[in-house]
Amino acid sequence: MGTLPEHLHAGGRDVECRLTRSRSARKLRIRVKPECIDVVLPPGRSEADAADFLLRNLGWVTRQIERAARIRSARLVPKRPGGAIPFRGAEIPVEIHSVPHWRAASRIVFDGKTVRIVTSQDNPARLGKALEGWLRRQSKARIEELIIGIGERINRAPNQVYVMDQRTKWGNCSHLGNLSFSWRLIMAPDDVLRYMVTHEMVHLAIPDHSQRFWLTVQSLCPDSERARQWLVANADRLMQIDCVAICAETSPRSTIARDAA
Repeated sequence: MGTLPEHLHAGGRDVECRLTRSRSARKLRIRVKPECIDVVLPPGRSEADAADFLLRNLGWVTRQIERAARIRSARLVPKRPGGAIPFRGAEIPVEIHSVPHWRAASRIVFDGKTVRIVTSQDNPARLGKALEGWLRRQSKARIEELIIGIGERINRAPNQVYVMDQRTKWGNCSHLGNLSFSWRLIMAPDDVLRYMVTHEMVHLAIPDHSQRFWLTVQSLCPDSERARQWLVANADRLMQIDCVAICAETSPRSTIARDAA
């Protein structure tokens, strides 16, 4: 091929090809993303090597694109009328219950089927902040629970755990042994969240992405590949969830104070 093509026809559509030069990479690698095919080029290898490597693995690339398309078609169920939030893989309706003379901060009540915001506020920005805060707490609690279970199996524990609104990575393991995760993972199915926690926990023992690393992840999380593909297919949707917009779409209901006590 000589040079890497700008686009490649695979899986019934044209997909952008990108060349990423990496000083830390040890070998040529292809990463199939929702928006492009990324060929990672290690030091000492040429663009011609990358182009030839892509050509030789064209069948695998096509299968990955087709598989991602199938998973994308089975992504989160369509949004219900009014406000709704993805929570642990299910679309959960959001209700705003306006309570006369309510003096406390907005409170979130979840009965397993509906998320209710009990409040005297009619400001979507404040209600959205309360909803996001609840989701962050749910995410942190579940992540910490998974860390304990996985840590017991691999005899490792992180130094610190952070749950943030990071947009470039779902999870990260620093050289200091700190783990960070996106709070938005609580909106994904639990096996997806479990995979991400497993991935970063294993990095405490194996810092690279060697075969040993992936075999360890697979042994701890047998559905890791399916979970990873789900996350690839649904990443854009999860990142676009706006708690303020959800609250703005939801019409408040009047509720007597006793119902909220």
